Amino acid sequence: MTEALMRTVVRSQLAVRRAFTARADGERGDVPGWVLVTLMTAGLVTVLWALASNRLQALFNNALNSVTGP
Repeated sequence: MTEALMRTVVRSQLAVRRAFTARADGERGDVPGWVLVTLMTAGLVTVLWALASNRLQALFNNALNSVTGP
């Protein structure tokens, strides 16, 4: 590789690193928000499942029974 080509490659690598680092720095601290969303979703699913499990089972069984084969 020529020296000019090496400089171009190094500059490109540095530009990619800077862009990735800037993007990663802007998204730090968002993890607790995603953890909260995940926990709240799991809680809602648990509550709905506990309240409506019999109805959901009946709905599922009716759906399977209504499917006809070839």
